[in-house]
Amino acid sequence: MPYFVNVILPIPLEKEFTYSISEEEARLLKPGMRVAVPFGKSKIYTALVVHVHQTAPTVYEAKEIDQILDEDPLVTPTQMQFWDWLAHYYMCTVGEVFRAAVPSALLLESETLILRNEKAIIDESDLKDDEFLVFEALQYQSILRVREISEILEKKNVIPILDRLLEKSIIFIKEEVYEQYKPKLVRYVQLGKDYNTEESLEALLDTLSRAPKQRDVVLSLFQLQAVTKKPIKVNDLTKSANSSTAIVKTLIDKGILEEHFIRTDRVVFEGGDEYEALKSLNEYQQNALEDINKSFALGKVTLLHGVTSSGKTEVYVKLIEEVIKEGKQALYLLPEIALTTQLISRLQAYFGEKVAVYHSKYNVQERVEVWNNVLNKETKAKVVIGARSAIFLPFQDLGLIIVDEEHESSFKQYDPAPRYHARDAAIVLGSLHGCNVLLGSATPSIESFYNVKTAKYGYAQIKRRYGNVLMPEMELVNIREQTRKKRMKGHFSERLIEEITNTLENGEQVILFQNRRGYAPILECTTCGHTPQCPNCDVSLTYHQLRKQLRCHYCSHYIAIQTNCQACGSSTLDTKGFGTEQVEKELQSLFPKSKVGRMDLDTTRGKYGYEKIISAFEQQEIDILVGTQMLTKGLDFRNVSLVGIMNADTLLNFPDYRAHERSFQLLTQVAGRAGRTQKRGKVIIQSYDPDHRILQQVTTHDYEEMVNEQLYEREQFKYPPGNRIIKITFKHKDYNKLNEAADWFSKSLRLGFGKMVLGPEYPPVARIRNQYLKNVLLKIGKNQSLVQTKNSIRRIEKSFNAISYYRGVRVIYNVDHI
Repeated sequence: MPYFVNVILPIPLEKEFTYSISEEEARLLKPGMRVAVPFGKSKIYTALVVHVHQTAPTVYEAKEIDQILDEDPLVTPTQMQFWDWLAHYYMCTVGEVFRAAVPSALLLESETLILRNEKAIIDESDLKDDEFLVFEALQYQSILRVREISEILEKKNVIPILDRLLEKSIIFIKEEVYEQYKPKLVRYVQLGKDYNTEESLEALLDTLSRAPKQRDVVLSLFQLQAVTKKPIKVNDLTKSANSSTAIVKTLIDKGILEEHFIRTDRVVFEGGDEYEALKSLNEYQQNALEDINKSFALGKVTLLHGVTSSGKTEVYVKLIEEVIKEGKQALYLLPEIALTTQLISRLQAYFGEKVAVYHSKYNVQERVEVWNNVLNKETKAKVVIGARSAIFLPFQDLGLIIVDEEHESSFKQYDPAPRYHARDAAIVLGSLHGCNVLLGSATPSIESFYNVKTAKYGYAQIKRRYGNVLMPEMELVNIREQTRKKRMKGHFSERLIEEITNTLENGEQVILFQNRRGYAPILECTTCGHTPQCPNCDVSLTYHQLRKQLRCHYCSHYIAIQTNCQACGSSTLDTKGFGTEQVEKELQSLFPKSKVGRMDLDTTRGKYGYEKIISAFEQQEIDILVGTQMLTKGLDFRNVSLVGIMNADTLLNFPDYRAHERSFQLLTQVAGRAGRTQKRGKVIIQSYDPDHRILQQVTTHDYEEMVNEQLYEREQFKYPPGNRIIKITFKHKDYNKLNEAADWFSKSLRLGFGKMVLGPEYPPVARIRNQYLKNVLLKIGKNQSLVQTKNSIRRIEKSFNAISYYRGVRVIYNVDHI
């Protein structure tokens, strides 16, 4: 009797695909294991087994699988359920979820490019024959395709061989080329084998009597080895002996010292067995913890609403400790990678090596390592800290999910599919695992607060800052008035300059917030008014002075800075608007003695970009830090007493129903970086319209009034949280075809949903990477079924795809668009 297996392929297919297998393979295969399968004319993919059965497909003849890649399942049944939910809810395919969820090293396919890891230390005797042939081929050719390796080895399927080479770090795959993965090697030294006895050591010190610096190094090494059993780092030795690496190298060359390299993980717990004791909670934190536990007992998702610097993290730590005691796993989600840098050290102080980290700045090998540790319930993955992709890890026994800064829009994935919201997905993941979910924020999203009001969520609150520090003093500065009176120096008001001067004189630090990177958003010719535009997108090029470039922030197209206008040839070029680069330059001329740092997408590109800037600021090597919204999210700097917001109006005047909510959240969060220890902080907000309702609410910390106003407005105009939204985007390079397609689709929608359909309308940037865009917004009322609505849209899409003229137009769904 023939056997068959249904698999998920990592491509956008609506259905599972069926392959034939032998009886022996049927006994071995379990759901969640990977198999290599042929698909199409010549492609081979890594697919995931869903179930084994004996029903042959009726429409096509089932091909045989190529190879089984795993001995045990790589994906758990709960994960499969979760992926199904994501695919149905966010209107995409399970294949797209599979591709997004699993680290790309586990998804090799025939088009994948393979490169040799130049830095790997390879013992050729450890390599099997077929592995050696691949290694040898990569000596002569820098990049090989999987197909080409298949020809070299004369084998149909080479994915298992490549899997083994990946594990040994001999190769890496194309996606990682930009990062060129280098294992982190730390250099250690020890005394040579000939000097292990006391007599030989005394003789050595006598011979070094004429080289006192070398003698000091040997003595320091001896002292360090007496204190610790751990290997001694070269850096620690040079610091202890007050020496240089050149002297250490001389001793190594003489054979007195031996050097060796140890590969270390990026997140390493440096402490011993002694963990820091958990801080005791104050009465406000204790009350909040009790409220959270009461809500958890009722099985409710709970919102912790604590003002900035109220000590929410300490409450999280107490909850994590309880979960670890029960032997379960905890997931701690953060919106921004920058935040993990500070949090890792805090959690490691409490939980030591039980902490694992997972986010996109990690290379493929490191992500696979964390995946396996979580799957095997290793001790070093009891607490997982990560950005939104961490919800895809194969948790076995999840006891708690914490979503910190739950209001953040960074939790929403925009491209590619699945376009999920990590907060909402985490709540579903929590219900699948039967675990508690805690959302935390100083400025909760209106949706979450609405769920508290309707008693769907539990609620806990901390109204006081830790240590009873007062909330920062807020001051609004009218820059329209200041400009009229000619009291502005560049983009700085007299009041802001005065406060920065006082703060620096007191030896304290300053944060300045400007939510635009680059030097200036527009470079304009003052003679003819021409502005350089991106050839691929409908936006002007942003001027980056440091690189002397004009760059597009959508497609990364750039050109060298122009000295003359391209339209009229005039040299009268001037900038309009300002970004973080310009603020940094102005500060350097206003405060030449101060060290100015900048934190935006340009300065944090490297793997350790965030860490370098954050640790330099923490250690007070930087006096003034200028940054974009990366600065606003939960970072804890003890010495900051002043926060300046360069221009609040750019946030408020934005064509989006969430603009006011986001402005309130962003301004409150950035203000919360000020005065987090004993002294009260100060916040100066520069604005052309200081009487704006939102700015007044920010200065009085009136969150409830803002929520009530926004809820009333959204109810009137049928926006969330009362109603749901699905945004449908149409994409094509032909402007006319796109218009016709969007009109046809929206007319069909109107037949079923009437006035709840808005559009089609061009977005503010209507062309990106030479593709035109058009949006339709569908509002779904409270009493309307979401499932039936999605089914109706899918039926319209089927009819739409049946029209050959429209077939090239891409239709993209964004459920719960924010």
